[in-house]
Amino acid sequence: MKKVAKPALEDSDLDLFRQAVADARPLPHHGKVQRRQDAPPPYPVQSHLDEHAALMESLSADWTAQDWLDCGDEPNFLRTGLSRQVLRKLRSGTWVIQDQLDLHGLDRHQARDALAAFLAHCRRRGVRCVRIIHGKGLGSKNREPVLRAKVKHWLAQREEVLAFCQARPTDGGSGALVVLLKG
Repeated sequence: MKKVAKPALEDSDLDLFRQAVADARPLPHHGKVQRRQDAPPPYPVQSHLDEHAALMESLSADWTAQDWLDCGDEPNFLRTGLSRQVLRKLRSGTWVIQDQLDLHGLDRHQARDALAAFLAHCRRRGVRCVRIIHGKGLGSKNREPVLRAKVKHWLAQREEVLAFCQARPTDGGSGALVVLLKG
């Protein structure tokens, strides 16, 4: 391989460079490494707009006979002042489940603490729709669901909970609740 010789700087070019940097000083060295800040996580604008539009539509729509038929006997909760269509849309899967909490294996005290921490975490992250898996009680004493009633009671007391209903069969059925949170 043949080396190409670099052209030598002419004295006039060198003099011009020295004049240009004559008053330059080196930056102080503090012994610290300058670390570049990480970029913030992406913000799903369209998802939030879609969910907001679904909520606005639910809040403004009238209650129809079909809504009454869709109710069923499963557990549900709706904050006072909200349209029943919020529940219908929650039940039908209009809202995308963004996170979940599985309470299997926890006693009622652990479950209550885990639920409170999870809801606070979701609120900080702006999560609107979650699934709470309380189980069907098959592993409990007398095979009775201990957490099912407790979780419903705890959720109804939380100000950030707008509505909840039993999950669709594909999302856990009677062993889970789908919860809509304030934005």
